[in-house]
Amino acid sequence: MGTVTLGVSIAVPEPYGSQLQELRAGFGDAAAHGIPTHVTLVPPTEVEADRLPGIRRHLAEVAGAFRSFAMRLEGTGTFRPLSPVVFVQLVEGAPGCTRLQGQVRDPQGPLSRELAFPYHPHVTVAHGIPEEAMDRAFAELADYAAEWLCEGFALYEQGSDGVWRKLREYPFGNGPTGPAGPVGAAGVPAQSGSATVTVVRRS
Repeated sequence: MGTVTLGVSIAVPEPYGSQLQELRAGFGDAAAHGIPTHVTLVPPTEVEADRLPGIRRHLAEVAGAFRSFAMRLEGTGTFRPLSPVVFVQLVEGAPGCTRLQGQVRDPQGPLSRELAFPYHPHVTVAHGIPEEAMDRAFAELADYAAEWLCEGFALYEQGSDGVWRKLREYPFGNGPTGPAGPVGAAGVPAQSGSATVTVVRRS
């Protein structure tokens, strides 16, 4: 059946995901329109296509045992000179993301893999572009702020054209795992596409 390249991430909800994607493109990052704005849980990982059913079951189990948690972006950061990346910082929700990605990458699970760098949740807004453009991204988004309720994550596949496309969303349940947080009315799990979002772009 061949292989597929998968990724697992938390989407930055609309309209703000598209807003940051357009800003990333405006800084000259040619990959911007092929990468939905996100916080990575599992980076690009090549797997045998016949492992997809098991991966989907695993992700559903992880999501079902997790609970919603608050996420907030504020200000910029960079991995330079180690890596040519400028990002918007995640100032609330990092413990939830860290715990979640650890469960998704469970060493006994189908998405077990080592990371090239220690896990650091963030939202990339520039990658591998000229230094002056990286500096511009760092400065122009220094006052950016956004917050929302994270209610799930999604599985993506990278196509032969380099574009990442969503395969399936995994809404959180109301299980005991993960940071305490609200679920839907009458105990019904909240849906991942229904995040409550507040964004401030300070002048």
